[in-house]
Amino acid sequence: MAKNIQSLERAAAMLRLLAGGERRLGLSDIASALGLAKGTAHGILRTLQHEGFVEQDPASGRYQLGAELLRLGNSYLDVHELRARALVWTDDLARSSGESVHLGVLHQRGVLIVHHVFRPDDSRQVLEVGAMQPLHSTALGKVLCAYDPVASSEAAEAERQAFTPHTVTGGIEFQALLDTVRARGWAADAEETWEGVAAVAAPIHDRRRMPVGAVAVTGAVERIRPGGELRPELITAVRDCARAVSRDLGANRF
Repeated sequence: MAKNIQSLERAAAMLRLLAGGERRLGLSDIASALGLAKGTAHGILRTLQHEGFVEQDPASGRYQLGAELLRLGNSYLDVHELRARALVWTDDLARSSGESVHLGVLHQRGVLIVHHVFRPDDSRQVLEVGAMQPLHSTALGKVLCAYDPVASSEAAEAERQAFTPHTVTGGIEFQALLDTVRARGWAADAEETWEGVAAVAAPIHDRRRMPVGAVAVTGAVERIRPGGELRPELITAVRDCARAVSRDLGANRF
């Protein structure tokens, strides 16, 4: 059996200690409670502080939990609530469109697929929950970049790889594309990431009007874009699904 990493166990114990009892604790209190030397405790606290998991009050020198833990906790809750709220609507979208439906969120400079409804034709398909998609070349990613400043800056700073001859990689062209997405309220991907695959996506907002994800219909380019044009009913269906999920999350304006 593999051994646990002692430094991680101690860091976890510190976070649990700071999460309970007094709001702030001094270095001596933390070291004493965990049976650690002050030097050891200080080294771990300094690392946690650098990562944003712990904050030190400049006046008293005492430690408390940091904002990064709150952000991670909210992200976990948001993703699970998003998926739960979207279940019925994404099933309906798959049935009405006859195509696969993906629900994605921003994660580590990409799009994390958190829910996938299979195309309802009994064909052999691969579950893509947990898969990562690029921000700059997918419909889901473009929507997130258009509405989420963090996603936009991450895509702007990253190298935009040309997956196919259709991928938009230039900085000016990419920003113009995002302006178009914001103006019309949806994004498309026509063989920009995978040959033969097209998609259309729309943003999902929460009660604070913050973008928390996006939903997309994905399928063969000849079905999504017959004759080279997006099926207008798909655009309407995807936007209606995104609005419905947003309403269930508390958003009341679109």
